[in-house]
Amino acid sequence: MANKTNEESTSKKIDQLSSHYKDPKDKTLTTNQGLKVNDTNNSLKSGERGATLLEDFLLREKITSFDHERIPERIVHARGSAAHGYFELYKSIENYTKAGLFTDTKRKTPVFVRFSTVAGSKGSPDLARDVRGFAVKFYNEEGTWDLVGNNMPIFFIQDAMKFPDLIHSVKPEPHREIPQAASAHDTFYDFVSRATETLHNHIWLMSDRAIPRSYRMMEGFGIHTFRFINKEGKSHFVKFHWKPVLGVHSVTWDEAVKINGADSDFHRRDLWDAIEAGQYPEWEFGIQVVSEEDEHKFDFDLLDPTKLIPEEMVPVEIIGKMTLNRNPENFFAETEQVAFLPGHIVPGIDFTNDPLLQGRLFSYRDTQLSRLGSPNFHQIPINKPIVPTHNNQRDGHMQTEIPKGQTAYFPNSLTMGCPHLAKMADGAFTSYEERIDARKIRSRSESFSDHYSQPALFYRSLAPWEQEHLVDAYTFELGKCEHGYIKERMLWIINNIDTDLASKVAEGLGLAIPDSIEEPVNQAIGADAEVEKFQPIPKKEYLKSDKALSQAHTKFNSIATRKVAVLAGDGFSMSDFKPYKDILEKEGAMVKIIAPHGGTIKCDENMEHKVAAAIMTTESVLFDAVFVPGGKKSVDALLKNGKFSKFISEAFKHCKAIAVCNEAEDLLKNSYIKEYNDDKALFVNTKQPQEFVNAMAKHRNWDRMEKASSIPV
Repeated sequence: MANKTNEESTSKKIDQLSSHYKDPKDKTLTTNQGLKVNDTNNSLKSGERGATLLEDFLLREKITSFDHERIPERIVHARGSAAHGYFELYKSIENYTKAGLFTDTKRKTPVFVRFSTVAGSKGSPDLARDVRGFAVKFYNEEGTWDLVGNNMPIFFIQDAMKFPDLIHSVKPEPHREIPQAASAHDTFYDFVSRATETLHNHIWLMSDRAIPRSYRMMEGFGIHTFRFINKEGKSHFVKFHWKPVLGVHSVTWDEAVKINGADSDFHRRDLWDAIEAGQYPEWEFGIQVVSEEDEHKFDFDLLDPTKLIPEEMVPVEIIGKMTLNRNPENFFAETEQVAFLPGHIVPGIDFTNDPLLQGRLFSYRDTQLSRLGSPNFHQIPINKPIVPTHNNQRDGHMQTEIPKGQTAYFPNSLTMGCPHLAKMADGAFTSYEERIDARKIRSRSESFSDHYSQPALFYRSLAPWEQEHLVDAYTFELGKCEHGYIKERMLWIINNIDTDLASKVAEGLGLAIPDSIEEPVNQAIGADAEVEKFQPIPKKEYLKSDKALSQAHTKFNSIATRKVAVLAGDGFSMSDFKPYKDILEKEGAMVKIIAPHGGTIKCDENMEHKVAAAIMTTESVLFDAVFVPGGKKSVDALLKNGKFSKFISEAFKHCKAIAVCNEAEDLLKNSYIKEYNDDKALFVNTKQPQEFVNAMAKHRNWDRMEKASSIPV
């Protein structure tokens, strides 16, 4: 990824927001009424040691404002980070949709994107094992479209009615309010084991997708099947995809645990720093389109949000790209106050009867009313469309506009019928005329009853190292459950997904897979329901594997924004350092010197170099690779501090690329790395720094995983 610091980062939305900016530079401190303030340090008292006076309006204004600074945090997706950017279309798809952002290749549509964890509170760490929210607000000429998705293509439940149950089960247990931002506890697995529709998203949660290396290195999905409507009124089913230009990469669980201790803001800092450095995050936008005539040709139901369409069956067509090029000016005003609603759509995009989507259309607006306190939340600058709005919805808390005129109803004659209605030909939205002929019923289609096939497909599609990580995740999470019957129930269910997976997890737990469990298996059914109708059917194998499901088949062609720790002290070899530094920075990597102390160090050519971090203030898990230049004085200093040896050992354990030159080989001998000559991501005195770069681009040397797992750090 090329450095883009000179790229223009303004847009119609940024211009609109800038009218609301308040810059305190060279300004006098005032009250909210414009009164200049002389002292904001001392309250008004009856003498220097006397009582504080109630008449102190300056104190009351300041304290009142402070007391009310916070708004209710989101029930889910509370912890998030966001950025501004734009979307550009590669090619028109007017045969599928009349939506302007998908037909006009000359547009540069402003976007605001928020990434988030789901289960944790605002103060929870970034590297929790969790689904990540991936919400995009498109500020279109026809109005705002919110694509509110996740980094996983499916969801835990099939019907919005189950959403409170799901979230209540994964949140901290109510009697003791623990664990925070963690699914490894009894209530979650009690629920999962009795609502088997959760199994597909759950196996994704156990995979490396749940601990991404960066927001910039994870996919995004619209989750639901939506509709495209073209100008002739024809409908197609569509699923939305975001493909990161840097590829899809993750950390290991051991790293995630340590990162949460070393830098709990790891993802937030990574996104901010990348944009500030001009290394703008990019995702290509893709669609899977299915004609209405083909709705029922699959072995799964397109309206089931717990199912994906394998890319081997329907390839993703890439049609555009999103670039994030500007950080928010103020976290609260933008990132915290932004409101995403799946019900915000534009002509050319419409809904399907996906029962989870239908419930979200109500829930998101309802929760924004509670969180932001007023139906006027659309007037908050970050939520404001870039096109003018006119309607008869007036008043309410925090009304910031001053509507003119005598009327606030339609139809009227007193204001010439204004605001007037628009015809479809003028861009007005009309819902797709789907034919409906049905009985009113509280039930679920039997086509939603396959709960095992796609989790099994996902597991089969993973590389061996991904499968091993998934086994470890199941073992860890279930090992945290205190009730044995919940563990056994989960083992029986996992066995229905894959026998090999279940056997390995059972071995890790020291339990046997039970022959039977309490019936019915799926208990998420009505009291008078026909029980058998809602039980999971035996798994099918309609596809052996799907490459798109494995991170082993992502992009491995770039080291842009990867952080390389250079371990060095005074006297390090400049002739070793310079060729590595030059090629790493040319390829877009960030070279950071880690030294015995902060400040600066001098190389053997007596030049000063800025230290990024002293060794006692940082950890190897915050970096993607390690390089150690030679120089006897430098290496001797590193050998005196055991944390440098730990740093290298830990990087090796996590399968990262390591390069050492000359005397620095002694540091390897002092670490847990004993047999390394045949390791393809370990370079000792190589004359070709490009080899180190190539190994970094592979993300990790997973062939090392089994050998390195025994390293006790």
